Amino acid sequence: MRKPRNRSIHKPLAMNHQPFWLKMSTKSRRAAREIALNVLYQIDVAKIPPDEALQTALENTGMDKVAQEFTTALVKGVLEHMKVIDEKLKSLSIGWDPQRQPSVDRNILRMAMFEIIFLDHIPPSVSINEAVELAKKFSTEDSGKFINGVLGTLVRQNTEGTKEEYVRTDT
Repeated sequence: MRKPRNRSIHKPLAMNHQPFWLKMSTKSRRAAREIALNVLYQIDVAKIPPDEALQTALENTGMDKVAQEFTTALVKGVLEHMKVIDEKLKSLSIGWDPQRQPSVDRNILRMAMFEIIFLDHIPPSVSINEAVELAKKFSTEDSGKFINGVLGTLVRQNTEGTKEEYVRTDT
């Protein structure tokens, strides 16, 4: 059984009920994460206004309403907590300033860190696994290893769990 996460560094989002995205299939959640990554990348690199980037992305997908809501929650959550996430990212990636990281990697990390820090109903191992898979698909194999290491460190710093419990070993 997974030990509870210590959320002492931040207050988690208030969620007194089961989130809607738990009813989504794994495939739908993965697609939603891919769209969210695309939107975050556009906002970060092309400086497209967030609402415009999100609206355009959602209009051009065949995702159902629940998947679109999950995408929106990820994007808005990352943007709302960007300062905290980036400060934590900077402290975890010593010698590799987030602004020097490839933008795809930086935004994958931001999204996964948002899930790990602020969303109680998504296990850290799932967030890490999904982030590594996104890196393998949209970046490089080495990026997957880097992302796994950064997120594993985040989880170890904020849980009483063990490395084997949260960090992928097949990257």
